[in-house]
Amino acid sequence: MTQNPHLAFRALADPTRREIMRLLTEQDMTIAQVSDQFDMTRAAVKKHLTMLSDGGLITTEVRGRERLNRLNLAGLAPVFDWLSFFDRFWDARLNDLKTAIEGGNDD
Repeated sequence: MTQNPHLAFRALADPTRREIMRLLTEQDMTIAQVSDQFDMTRAAVKKHLTMLSDGGLITTEVRGRERLNRLNLAGLAPVFDWLSFFDRFWDARLNDLKTAIEGGNDD
């Protein structure tokens, strides 16, 4: 199934969700473990986790009664693809500027 990149950007727009992702780089965590890191209800944390999951940025594995949340780095691919366009855009513009500046020193 193709991931909707808009959902990934929507998930990344919130600083709490970005912090959750940072935490998940260190270890997989249950909802309770994530909740312990924030001053908010478990229900609010679950909503953030749902947004990250909908954006393809995390996966959830059911282990008995627990749901283990894991960072999904592959979910960042649409974000990197979109950003790489601008990276190439600015590289070309900066190379043009460099050429113009260096060419101007040939007096």
